[in-house]
Amino acid sequence: MYWKKSRMLCLPVEGLRTLTFPSHSIPSRKRNMRKGNQSSVSEFILLGLPIQPEQQGIFFTLFLTMYLTAVLGNLLIILLIRLDSRLHTPMYFFLCHLAFSDISLSSVTIPKMLSNMQTQHLSIPYEGCISQMYFFVLFLSVDTYLLGVMAYDRYVAICHPLHYIVIMREELCDLLVAGSWFLSCMRALLHTLLLSRLSFCADNTIPHFFCDLNELLKLTCSDTTLNELVIFTEGGVLTLLPL
Repeated sequence: MYWKKSRMLCLPVEGLRTLTFPSHSIPSRKRNMRKGNQSSVSEFILLGLPIQPEQQGIFFTLFLTMYLTAVLGNLLIILLIRLDSRLHTPMYFFLCHLAFSDISLSSVTIPKMLSNMQTQHLSIPYEGCISQMYFFVLFLSVDTYLLGVMAYDRYVAICHPLHYIVIMREELCDLLVAGSWFLSCMRALLHTLLLSRLSFCADNTIPHFFCDLNELLKLTCSDTTLNELVIFTEGGVLTLLPL
């Protein structure tokens, strides 16, 4: 009898595990498998523009020329406004900030794209991608708000010319510009914080030349309902408020 029991105890361990695997541990095992499929992405791959290899040099020269023209043109606007006292008016004050925002917006994405086209090194660190997305949303929002402010300035100049100096006083201009920057910072920070809580899968390829928010949301393994709700809500506010 003892010998029979000992033979039973000598059954393969794998077989016993297969026969006696507790059913209540199956869900936890699946959860562990799902966690194993996720990876903490340390970098993303920017595929860039669909350009043939033999055309890389032409497009690199074209985009570099356009970028330098935009930067130098906006720098010239800022310098001219600063040096000419006759241009120290609300309209040119707003234009100066808009030119600075345009320089910053193009500098967030274009240099990295040009570098990728020249070196074929398409990767960007996770922190760099999130930072690029933050500043892109920031300066894009500033552009939108400043255009709304400039439209309001022209409305006052055309419809209330006699009261223009009283209405568009220096304190109000400073407040409008500061409000544009503050709201833009809050918007960019909100999207960045909501994105940083998400987990990303093994697929880290972005079919774009910069880290776009919508493309990053497509790569996540987490629930993006809250992110999409915030995009829809604040997108409506961003459209209606300047309007």
